[in-house]
Amino acid sequence: MSLWSHRDFRLLWAGDTISQFGSKIGRTVLPLLAVGALAATPFEMGVLSAAGTAAFLLIGLPAGVWVDRLSRRPVMLVADFTRAALLLSVPVAWWLGVLTLAQLVVVALLVGAATVMFDIAYQSYLPALVGRDQLVEGNSKLEASRAVAEVSGPAAAGGVAQAVGAAFGVFATAVGYVASALFLLRIRTVEPPPRQPDKPGLRHEIAEGLRFVFGHRSLRAIVACTGTANFFGGMAAAVLVLFLVRELGLSEGVVGLVLSSAGIGGVLGALTVNRWNARFGQTTVIWLSGLVTWPLGALVPLGAADWRIVFVLVGEAAVAYGATVYNIAQVSYRQSICPDHLLGRMNASIRFVVWGAMPLGGLVGGVLGGGIGVTATLAVGMACQAASVLWVVLSPLRGRDAVTA
Repeated sequence: MSLWSHRDFRLLWAGDTISQFGSKIGRTVLPLLAVGALAATPFEMGVLSAAGTAAFLLIGLPAGVWVDRLSRRPVMLVADFTRAALLLSVPVAWWLGVLTLAQLVVVALLVGAATVMFDIAYQSYLPALVGRDQLVEGNSKLEASRAVAEVSGPAAAGGVAQAVGAAFGVFATAVGYVASALFLLRIRTVEPPPRQPDKPGLRHEIAEGLRFVFGHRSLRAIVACTGTANFFGGMAAAVLVLFLVRELGLSEGVVGLVLSSAGIGGVLGALTVNRWNARFGQTTVIWLSGLVTWPLGALVPLGAADWRIVFVLVGEAAVAYGATVYNIAQVSYRQSICPDHLLGRMNASIRFVVWGAMPLGGLVGGVLGGGIGVTATLAVGMACQAASVLWVVLSPLRGRDAVTA
């Protein structure tokens, strides 16, 4: 039975879609408000940006333990209502004339923490809601929403901020989180009660999740592949806009259109992953999708402000397409082999490593860009990102023992 006819999945999908759009819009309107209303300096903007992503490194591992100790849907509901309340405080303070940068930083930090809890909880909740045999279809639909939000969320945020002000954009984002919670409240599926740990204790439970991930050869390869790809992808992303603006001389509007090609590739990947899975099988898709698409990223640094701009478009779209197919396949695989009582810690352990690699890659990219040049740094980043697929190509995922290895 298709998940289109699964009422409770449709509600989860709607709630998660609104949440994804809220996250992308919020990350844009808060900085816009800081610049426009508070005249923030570059250093202050850096602090605000770091606050929005710091939660994953600060609470990423404990969050997995907390999610495994609790029912997952209530965690998502608390996260949505918490984000809504925090964001509502911003336009209220602005309208009263008491908004400060310190408040924005605290709000960004706490909203980021709630987002970490929501994301880990929904990934851990999906198997109980749809069953493990429909994980690929469920993840493909959720990933399609994330990809669309990635493309259109920042543009929508900019449009709202320009039309009615950034403060109203923050207000609209808060209302969106309330709407997300209302969808989740209507889910009727009864979630199995959380299993109590054999040896309770935060340190022990974190270690149990890490042992499961890094003691499994296939999961270890997935973490290495995703973490390496994110590191070098972050390196390339750090200089991509500089490459397009300073090296190619493109206008801001054209840069926006060029960057949207990656989002389009991601949407197409989410829409076609079921065909990949039906043709090759889930474990094969994990390594094959990156192997045939990520090397096309090497075209990006060959672009120029003429017909060769096609190299940038094709390269960006191909990498995003392959990454989306890969992510849906590997997330579904992880969910299918992980015991229910470890799902939160498994997801949190992996995200802690692979998401933590991105800001480090961005830092290295910035340093290299000033040392060897923007184009050279972009070329190194795209080439090494493509090579990261070798972790899974040379892993047990190519054999029949992938589930138990």
